[in-house]
Amino acid sequence: MPVLVMKFGGTSVATLDRIRRAAKRVGVEVAKGYEVIVIVSAMSGKTNELVGWVNETSPMYDAREYDAIVSSGENVTAGLMALTLQEMDVPARSWQGWQVPVKTTSAHSAARIEEIPTDNINAKFAQGMKVAIVAGFQGVSPEGRITTLGRGGSDTTAVAFAAAFEAERCDIYTDVDGVYTTDPRVEAKARKLDKISFEEMLELASLGAKVLQTRSVELAMRYKVKLRVLSSFEEQTDDAGTLVCDEEEIMESNVVAGVAFSREEAKMTLVSVADRPGIAALIFTALSDAGVNVDMIVQNISEEGRTDMTWSCPVDQVARAKQAMDDAKSSEVINYSDLLADTDVAKVSVVGIGMRSHTGVAAKMFQVLSNEGINIQVITTSEIKISVLINRKYMELAVQALHDAFELDKAA
Repeated sequence: MPVLVMKFGGTSVATLDRIRRAAKRVGVEVAKGYEVIVIVSAMSGKTNELVGWVNETSPMYDAREYDAIVSSGENVTAGLMALTLQEMDVPARSWQGWQVPVKTTSAHSAARIEEIPTDNINAKFAQGMKVAIVAGFQGVSPEGRITTLGRGGSDTTAVAFAAAFEAERCDIYTDVDGVYTTDPRVEAKARKLDKISFEEMLELASLGAKVLQTRSVELAMRYKVKLRVLSSFEEQTDDAGTLVCDEEEIMESNVVAGVAFSREEAKMTLVSVADRPGIAALIFTALSDAGVNVDMIVQNISEEGRTDMTWSCPVDQVARAKQAMDDAKSSEVINYSDLLADTDVAKVSVVGIGMRSHTGVAAKMFQVLSNEGINIQVITTSEIKISVLINRKYMELAVQALHDAFELDKAA
């Protein structure tokens, strides 16, 4: 029988009524002839509550116990979903990560999936089970300890199961009805996309779009897993949601698929650092070792053997970056005169596979921002993306102006 993976996020299982609604959707797919693997998140707000309890109990907590505690939210949801389906006379059982087992690395709270053996679940399917409800976000380390995959890890769990079981499709149920050209809360004319390529979705996810976790899209692209993003709160039709797929499956698309943005950005500049081979490696190795997620990087023109190095990072990592640079300076690994941090910036990006074969996108983007009196502080590009750092107060204006300029409210 064909396998379908269905993932329900925290808002989709926030109450017993919502779990019943989700279970009915699962029942519909079982009636179509699918063997269904359901991946569930913790009920909305539960993970934050558990994390709060951990921090209150032990601020310098043992990461192994942290994972044991915060993974329990998904276990509760999985059990409740199994009971609900059983009440509907649908043969179902719940699975915790260690029971599958979802084999991961030992990096607690940031583990990566290494293998998902299919034998245990397939054996139960062969015995008449129709639905396996798997607790998302968790696995088991080589040492036999519970691990978690990081926030949003249930998306990654779902795609990994779809790849392992060669599922026909992986449906991600959330509180939005698909992927939009930008956030409808910022631009009222944002349009839901019927299809979007893996590459475009990966760029949008990494640039601030919250619909899918970046690692889940990476996995889907690598294993060619068809993803469908749809709402658990609306009536389901065959063409509901947005399909994330290979670009070859998209007949026509706009040059630009969407505008992404991230408010929580900071720009940091290392002033007057030695311009010599290896200096960039020293700087960014120190930042990496400190757990700073660097994005945009710009090196200024050298004068008299000195240069400035600018990068962007999440605003909540500024203190960590400062400490890393202070440590490097005090140990004489790096010499610089000052470290400047601007925490009042935002990143705005345009993304589209059509940019590969069309010229003038950058010129148009920069002209639109200029017309609105918005100064660009940093620019980075890739084959299908152009990103800029601007003053945060202009972010919504920039998103709306770019959305209009590239006519994203209109289908191709």
